Amino acid sequence: MSEENHETNEVVRPRSMEHDESGHSVDQDDESRRSMDVKAMDTSVDQVKSETETEDYDEYEDDKPTRGEVMGWCFYELSSYFTHTVLITVVFPLIISQTFSKPPPEPARGWYKNVRGLDCTKKETTLFEALTYARINVGDLSFSPLEWTSISWFSGLILAGPLLAYISILLDHRQNSQLITAIATAIGAIFCLPAGIIKTPWIIPPYIAAIVASNTVGSAFHNRHLGLMVRGFVGATIRKLHFPNRQAISSWLSLYATAGGCLGAAAIASFTYYMLRNPEGFVSLWVVSIFSGILWFVGIVHILTAVRSNGIGSSVTNCRISSKYFISIFNYPHAAGSLVGVFLSSFSTMSIFTGAVLYIVGQLCTPPQDILFTWLTYFFFPVLALPLLHPVQKVIQSDAVKMQIFGFLLSTLTSGMGFYYRKENWHNNHVLVLAAAQSIASGVLHAHSRILLMDCAPAGKEGVFAAWFAWVRMLGAFVGFAIGSSGVGSVNRSFGAAFVAAVIGIVALIFSNISSYGGAVAAGHVRKRRETESPVRGSKDLAKVEGKEDLEGTQDRSMEV
Repeated sequence: MSEENHETNEVVRPRSMEHDESGHSVDQDDESRRSMDVKAMDTSVDQVKSETETEDYDEYEDDKPTRGEVMGWCFYELSSYFTHTVLITVVFPLIISQTFSKPPPEPARGWYKNVRGLDCTKKETTLFEALTYARINVGDLSFSPLEWTSISWFSGLILAGPLLAYISILLDHRQNSQLITAIATAIGAIFCLPAGIIKTPWIIPPYIAAIVASNTVGSAFHNRHLGLMVRGFVGATIRKLHFPNRQAISSWLSLYATAGGCLGAAAIASFTYYMLRNPEGFVSLWVVSIFSGILWFVGIVHILTAVRSNGIGSSVTNCRISSKYFISIFNYPHAAGSLVGVFLSSFSTMSIFTGAVLYIVGQLCTPPQDILFTWLTYFFFPVLALPLLHPVQKVIQSDAVKMQIFGFLLSTLTSGMGFYYRKENWHNNHVLVLAAAQSIASGVLHAHSRILLMDCAPAGKEGVFAAWFAWVRMLGAFVGFAIGSSGVGSVNRSFGAAFVAAVIGIVALIFSNISSYGGAVAAGHVRKRRETESPVRGSKDLAKVEGKEDLEGTQDRSMEV
């Protein structure tokens, strides 16, 4: 070694003692380089922490919903769900029929023969003929009470369209959306009170139109709040791994709320049956309308107390909101496609319900007591069955689309069986079984159709998506009621149309590539990234903790060099 050094005439010095051409020592350069690396690492750590804290704040800005908020949300469904299932479809047609109907002539033995040759009581025969054969003359046209109700319903939908377009902007970008929604709902509840002041069918259309418009506005606010509560439970953005948790929470909220709504509908239906037993039918039905308005008015408490921000601020001015804001839902294919399922589900369930009630009253001459049992089965059975479906859905990990397909399958079963045996005389136990199956289908379709649409709603646009859901659902119910009541007691048209609609719904959901996960990804609710928190608020994700530890370890190692 020394010989080599002697031959090269070089003195080997430590590297720290060597100098470069500029005259600076290498050890000083290394030291400065290491200092710069440490500073760069500190800067990167601060940036990562700052970005993480910002992302965490954006994701979990909303507070977790309280138990009182959840119960209030379910209570509003209890106090409003019956408006389109019982009040408009049963109570108001009966009120119209009592304004001008003339009882049929007295039979010789106190019994009436229907077209099937069955013996019917005077009470049910009078009610059926008043609903289907009594006429309201408008020029050269004449309408039955059921058709008059359909016309009034359609007028309410026309009124609700521009109203929802305006309300959707308030729901998403204004702080006074609660007050506007409460006023609109109160107007509908108030119109239930004077329904029997003037005994004429001409005063009913404004009442029904106001109730339909108010119900759609309240439903838009109600379903928008579902999206906000779900976001409060799981956060604005979650990983794909945690998406089943979001579905479980959405299903839990929607199923229990629907069960509460069915309970309210069962109460109004039972009260209607009880009041029909009185000899003065018109005044008795007016009392039912008053009681319905009071119950609906109490639900406004939830609207006034449901204070929850949309998470994007409310500083947007009118000039910055595009005139096409209401149709922005069509920029999201999954959301636009889910509206088809909303319409078909509402149409099929209402067509089956209306056609079946008229059939068992006019064709089967079912005794009044058995009609009450049928109503209670249809409305009360979901109160027990729907909550039991939630743990089953969690076990099989079924999303909203699959649950809707399940509901459509049940609708095809009931409508197909009813259409196939339409010429047979059904026994009461057959009617109850079909009513129980269809009640589950109706509850499942209603609960999961709004879950699917809220999964497709981006943060800050829940209001406009919920407005579309409310209007399309009411439109489907209107068409189903019109079809179901046009057969004059025959189920050929109502059950056949419902069967076709259910089959189309199944095909559309399977082959149109509509999915809850795809809609959530398009809406920004689900995205892949290395660092995120658990969807359960207050807990830490292991990946995030490990990422921070690795970063701190890298910094320590760089300082030791």
